[in-house]
Amino acid sequence: MPQIILEHINKRFDKFVAVDDLNLVIEDRGFVTLLGPSGCGKTTTLRMIAGLETPTSGRILIDGKPVYDSEKGINLPPNKRDIGFLFQNYALWPHMTVYQNIAFGLEMLKWDKNRIKERVQEMLRLLKIEQFVKRYPAELSGGQQQRVAIARTLAPSPRVLFMDEPLSNLDAKLRGEMRTELKRLHTDTNSTFVYVTHDQLEAMTLSTRVCLMETGVLQQYAPPLEIYNRPANTFVAGFVGNPTMNFIPAKVLGRRQNGLKLSFLGHEALFETKNAGEVGEDAILGVRPEFLPISPDGVLEAAIYSTLPAGMETTVKASCGETMLTSVVFGSVDYEVDSKVRMDIVGSDIMLFDQATQKAAGSGRISFGEKVALEKKG
Repeated sequence: MPQIILEHINKRFDKFVAVDDLNLVIEDRGFVTLLGPSGCGKTTTLRMIAGLETPTSGRILIDGKPVYDSEKGINLPPNKRDIGFLFQNYALWPHMTVYQNIAFGLEMLKWDKNRIKERVQEMLRLLKIEQFVKRYPAELSGGQQQRVAIARTLAPSPRVLFMDEPLSNLDAKLRGEMRTELKRLHTDTNSTFVYVTHDQLEAMTLSTRVCLMETGVLQQYAPPLEIYNRPANTFVAGFVGNPTMNFIPAKVLGRRQNGLKLSFLGHEALFETKNAGEVGEDAILGVRPEFLPISPDGVLEAAIYSTLPAGMETTVKASCGETMLTSVVFGSVDYEVDSKVRMDIVGSDIMLFDQATQKAAGSGRISFGEKVALEKKG
């Protein structure tokens, strides 16, 4: 199975820059998700790797061999790159049965009939669609059509499987089921998957690594939990996570041996960290909703703006001065609008960003004045 390398890839449409100096390594057998908002360049990147779009400049290697090189004039067509492409609309032939749809690509590759039959049966078993073998696409549900499209794409044993928002046409329940199947399929096929989506939940649950892009520029490339817990900048922090991270304006009052002294929301506190990076006087605290519990002993006083109970958990919006905060409370709880509550900031995964650059300046924990004083006495 191949490693895919992108070196200084650029793509311009006249004056519009779709992808700007992208460098990326997709490891063998990885499940890499290209994630970002509409127009960020993720689909263009996928199409350039597949050979469906020609980069303006740069180099792409698959399994150590260049499939595109602007300087050497190399640009292999898609059928020479040994890849499979799963489109958003499935693109099944409506006049062909499930068997015929899966077999079609193998026939084009001149496989013999017995080998085609064996491979189609293998795909039918793998995708659990044996009972639909004689049906036509119009007789299948969206999820069943999706499985047929995957089976057809996998049948020629491509070294890499590309998927462009393949679940976007399914309802929420089917999307959840197909996520499970795709993750299992990645393990069973031992293939390299490259997947495009704007849905951060899909990226978090499916990927071994996430490539998060904005306006054609790579923002962070890392495993999903690293992106969630250690975002590189405020864009990444705000894009990944639902409910989104709280961004709290803060002033840096000074540096200490064990961190930074901050002022925010009318309080002074110590941001305890061993890895404080560059940060100016103006900073931003990044606090995930689960690190902002409602507690009788909380330091921050807030007024309930709204609550959104969802059974297993409740999302609480509360105003603390002029800042709106979001908390996730586990369990079926509710609060009256405008009622007063107290909140705390807990955990060691609180982020600090420089306001000017929006880049991460470290992670740590918050200790408010009274707690700091008690620790010094101890």
